[in-house]
Amino acid sequence: MVALRVAIQMDPIDAIDINGDTSFRLALEAQNRGHSVYVYKPEDLSWDEGVVSANLHPVTLRDKVGDHVTIGTTTFMPLSNFDVILMRQDPPFDMAYITATHLLEHLPKTTQVINDPAQVRNAPEKLLVTHFIDLMPPTLISNDKNRIVAFREKYKDIIIKPLYGNGGSGVFRLQENDQNLNSLLEMFAKASREPLMIQAYLPAVRQGDKRIMLVDGKAVGAINRVPSENEARSNMHVGGQAKPSQLTERDQYICDKIGPTLKERGLLFVGIDVIGDYLTEINVTSPTGIREIERFSNINIAEITWQVIEEKAAIIKAQ
Repeated sequence: MVALRVAIQMDPIDAIDINGDTSFRLALEAQNRGHSVYVYKPEDLSWDEGVVSANLHPVTLRDKVGDHVTIGTTTFMPLSNFDVILMRQDPPFDMAYITATHLLEHLPKTTQVINDPAQVRNAPEKLLVTHFIDLMPPTLISNDKNRIVAFREKYKDIIIKPLYGNGGSGVFRLQENDQNLNSLLEMFAKASREPLMIQAYLPAVRQGDKRIMLVDGKAVGAINRVPSENEARSNMHVGGQAKPSQLTERDQYICDKIGPTLKERGLLFVGIDVIGDYLTEINVTSPTGIREIERFSNINIAEITWQVIEEKAAIIKAQ
């Protein structure tokens, strides 16, 4: 195996919680496999007369809480010097995020960018899923108050969430007789011009919201996230409990349906959310969950991911 130069575009590495951080686990696996690892933040990127560069920090990593990283001296260099770029900063999926995808598109084909930046830009979590309508729960995307009211009248119990939110932020459940709909729509309208996503509430969420990880279009592991007793959201950021999980026949069917599209688009590292029989999100920006899956199921998804990346790197170098 040839050692690779790896740069990870991510949030500040010294401030992360390594117990649940997927970016850290991917970086640690790269280091353990003999690759050199550098990190940088999106704001460290520059495009100067056609050359994409960044202020990069070499890092030495340890799987030790409170002492997980030694950060080396900053070096400004072209990202084309690297074999692999992992785009791993957390949302929000705002114009800064989108601009970073545009800049990374300028890198040569000899540098793998994971996930493909153009496809990340074209596949926001809550919109890519709309291309698989037969797998989705009843869904409306709109800012039209009349359409939203009609949707609630039809389905009675609904979930409203911002189209570009993450981590369960801004997610509300409104039941049939809830009188807060108008106020909620006014609040969203003041905060953003973006449409909302409204879905029929799925009672199966009480049994959990399953996160399934796919690598290069194939399902490799899953974890269940169970909401707390008085909470409609199952995200671990808001108190959801991680539980071990296996793929059902329906889960595998969903993965088989979407896998070829993910692979074709260059979306190598993806996390999907499944509630009951329904696919609710396809997460391509910075999907998480591999730490919990490894803890419960002993499946090393970081290793699987790097095996695929290394195979692709070998093909690139041979060309």
